[in-house]
Amino acid sequence: MKITIAQLNPIVGDFRGNVKLAGDTIASLKDVETDLLVFPEMFLSGYPPQDLLERPRFLNKSGMALDMVCEYSREISSVAILIGLPLLDAKSPNGAIYNSVAMIQDGKVLNIQRKSLLPTYDVFDEARYFKPATDVDVFKCADETLGVSICEDFWNDPALWPRSGSYTTDPVSTLAKKGATLMINLSASPFNIGKERLRRRLISDHAKRHGTPFLFVNQVGGNDELIFDGRSMLFDREGELVYAAPAFREHVETIDTNMESGNNGFPPQYEIESIYDALSLGLEDYMRKCGFSKTVIGLSGGIDSAVSLCLAVSALGPRNTLGIGMPSRYSSPESVTDARKLAENLGVEFKVVPIDSTYSCYLDALSSEMDVSEVTETEENIQARIRGNILMAFSNKYGNLVLSTGNKSELAVGYCTLYGDMSGGISVLGDVPKTKVFELAKYINRNSEVIPWVTIERPPSAELRPNQKDQDTLPPYEILDKILYLFVEENLCLEEIVEKGYDEDTVKWILHAVDSNEYKRRQSALSFKVTTRSLGIGRRMPIAARTEC
Repeated sequence: MKITIAQLNPIVGDFRGNVKLAGDTIASLKDVETDLLVFPEMFLSGYPPQDLLERPRFLNKSGMALDMVCEYSREISSVAILIGLPLLDAKSPNGAIYNSVAMIQDGKVLNIQRKSLLPTYDVFDEARYFKPATDVDVFKCADETLGVSICEDFWNDPALWPRSGSYTTDPVSTLAKKGATLMINLSASPFNIGKERLRRRLISDHAKRHGTPFLFVNQVGGNDELIFDGRSMLFDREGELVYAAPAFREHVETIDTNMESGNNGFPPQYEIESIYDALSLGLEDYMRKCGFSKTVIGLSGGIDSAVSLCLAVSALGPRNTLGIGMPSRYSSPESVTDARKLAENLGVEFKVVPIDSTYSCYLDALSSEMDVSEVTETEENIQARIRGNILMAFSNKYGNLVLSTGNKSELAVGYCTLYGDMSGGISVLGDVPKTKVFELAKYINRNSEVIPWVTIERPPSAELRPNQKDQDTLPPYEILDKILYLFVEENLCLEEIVEKGYDEDTVKWILHAVDSNEYKRRQSALSFKVTTRSLGIGRRMPIAARTEC
């Protein structure tokens, strides 16, 4: 059977644009020999639509979009189409909404499959909006019997994913028992570190267990914090990968389900390459889908702002990126020099706006009310907030979106300033631990020096007081990031982390810092999710609480 994979990038709520994208794809197949065209999960509405699903007009538009795709399907009348969308069941007593897949051919909806397993963990909240399918059935297409499932439906595998043991049904097994000869899963499965390998293992296991080829078609692109990596795949009945679409870009291709394993699959990306590509795509799509074209970044001469600038240039190009240096009396001469060199290497415009005179004005204004003769946290934060105001001034005047450059490690323990370095429309590195920021910098420099090596090698410093170093306040980042991973991503408590060999006082300090700075993170710019658990979407913690870790 020949199947065309449409690994595409929809926009949430843009039914007109998404229908056009589907129509263009359909039109491109007029002279292509294929039996079936497969789009991703919730393609017509984009994913995740969240509370837009509570608007009746939104659901009406979804139904109208399906009708329009039916009309397009007449152009390739011999080809069946699978496409994902939310559908309202008007016959149900309470107007139930289902995450659905429609099978279309020659202007008609032949079948509807509904999603059975509705995830409510991490970034997902599908049970808030949808009802689960009460039954699943197979579809006939060409010479195959299709077992169609939707994203989470194939994640019920206790051997590989213990969480899914809570599900009481296994849609893939049900479809196999009903005679499916080809499994097809339509997904909007977001990226995080390690997920590619896990998906491969799960799908391979399903194919081997049921002796059935398995096709996985995934969305690609960024929607707010979530980044969808594509990587659509086909496995043969022995569970061998025979085809893989490229990562982090749209791709339409016709494949044969009888193709043999060999060199048809793209090799897995290195982890750091995936993170870089994910962040670049996430930023590009966030800017495009929100109507921004240019960005502005405060360049401190440090590694975080350097990596953020490189990602901005990758996503938007150098002409759409502006760097601002804002030195104070505590800035080293090398900070401005390195920032300027970085901007030159990237072809980015670089401006310098010194803040020392403004800082002096603040100190003079406050001196009658408080002692500002020594540099304390108060005086440090004043400098950070001056810089935040300058960046916002450029944003207001020229329409550039401010990129916040803080990393996950600093945000986790509150080593950041509200309304200062936390200012911004999007936080590019907000879910990237500091140790990964260093890896990203070295990846960027893999072929030539883009980021000055001295920026990477110099001990990190906020440069808000004389001779300041991050490690004067924080544990070494190598230790900090490991403990943060165990606490934030693995949910281990104090005793469990200490048992792994970490100093108890250090662990106590970190865990207290994470809990006591939730109020800061609640006010921070949203960040792109790349780890298994980000500090924003998917992690819901109270602020006014007393916790014992």
